[in-house]
Amino acid sequence: MVEIGVYEGSSALVFYEALDAGAELHLIDPFPRQSGAALVTGWRGSAAATQRAVRRRSRRDGPTVRWHIERSQVIGRDWSGPTLDLVFIDGDHFGPACREDWDVWHPHVRPGGSVAFHDARLGAPGGDGGPGPTSVVNDLFRGPEPAADWAIADELDTVVVVQRRG
Repeated sequence: MVEIGVYEGSSALVFYEALDAGAELHLIDPFPRQSGAALVTGWRGSAAATQRAVRRRSRRDGPTVRWHIERSQVIGRDWSGPTLDLVFIDGDHFGPACREDWDVWHPHVRPGGSVAFHDARLGAPGGDGGPGPTSVVNDLFRGPEPAADWAIADELDTVVVVQRRG
């Protein structure tokens, strides 16, 4: 599995606990000095602190954690790792950057696998989120021509999960 946008590691720990011992958890975040479009002005994560928090919860018999301190799009374009069961897109929330995450990562997801978008239900009943991820999900999956071989599998609060058919 891949998590794009680790920030302080809270969701990484949830994924870590849910994965089997033989699984790999790829955590991707550039941890920029400037917050850019992804975070509220003045907010930023620390690679060292986040890695330490995840390492403290790691178990010898747990999944393997692989860190990628780089932009998600760079890693996705050059991905040579395993075919993925799940990609969690929670990185840069600027619409074009979120769309680029989808474009470079969804080909690496196995048939039956999923991509989850965080903060992608702005304006939906019972939902919340941001305009960037919401517009990407709406354009790709709620429009007149939804992405081929993909469909919304579930959604709750701020998250929309799409699944690859096959």
